[in-house]
Amino acid sequence: MKSKKERILVVDDDVRVLRMMRRILELEGFQVLTAGSGEAAFDILAEVNLDLVLLDVMMPDIDGYTVCQRIREFSLIPIIMVTAKGKDEEKVTGLDAGADDYVTKPFAAKELNARVRAVLRRSQSWGEKAEPVFRLENLVVDFALRKVTLGRQEIDLTATEYKIISYLARNAGRVVTPDSILYHVWGEEYEGESHLLQVNVARLRRKIGDSAKNPKYVRTRPGIGYIMTKPV
Repeated sequence: MKSKKERILVVDDDVRVLRMMRRILELEGFQVLTAGSGEAAFDILAEVNLDLVLLDVMMPDIDGYTVCQRIREFSLIPIIMVTAKGKDEEKVTGLDAGADDYVTKPFAAKELNARVRAVLRRSQSWGEKAEPVFRLENLVVDFALRKVTLGRQEIDLTATEYKIISYLARNAGRVVTPDSILYHVWGEEYEGESHLLQVNVARLRRKIGDSAKNPKYVRTRPGIGYIMTKPV
C-alpha cells in the first residue's frame, strides 16, 4: 500500500481519452489531475506539486513538444509523451524536447501503468551516496550534488540524462552494453529499447559538447555498447 498517492497530470484535448486515462491510473492508486490544453496544464503546474506528466503530442493551442520544452525551462518533473502508433519521428522529437519516455496510442492499461511506474521508480529511487566527483578534462560529474559541469558552466540535464552519464562515469574505462544502461536507468521492462537509449545519448552528447564522430567523453563501441573515457 502506497504511503502517499503520486499525483499525475494528464494533458490531452480529447475528453474521452482524458476520462479513460484517468480511470486507468486511478484504479492503479494514483491521484490524477487533467488538463485539456497546454495553457491549462501550465496553470496546474504552477499551483500543484506533481510527480509526473502524461502529455499528448497533438493539441490545438500548444503542441506537446512546445509544452514539454517550456516545462523543462523550470522543472525536471518526469514527462511521458503520448504519441501516435508507428510514428517514430514523434517519439524522437518528444525525447529531444526533454521527455523521459513515451507511450503509443492505442495502448493497454497494463502498458500505461507499467510505463508510469517505471518512470516514477527511477525518478524517486535513484539513490546517490556522497562520493568523490568524476573528472575528465573539463567535464565534472558531482555524485553528491547530482550535477554536471563543463568548465565553469553547469549543464542543464534531465533526470534521465544525469542517470546515464552518472552510470557511465561510475563504469569509466569499461564498455557497458545498451541493455545494461537500459536496465539501470529505465528498468527491466525496457530491455531491447535501444532507440530510446540512442536518442537520449545523442541529446546528452550535444549538451556536454561531445561529437558523435570524434567524442572526448562518451564513445561508442559499434555492436557492443558505450564507454566513458577513464581519467588518466
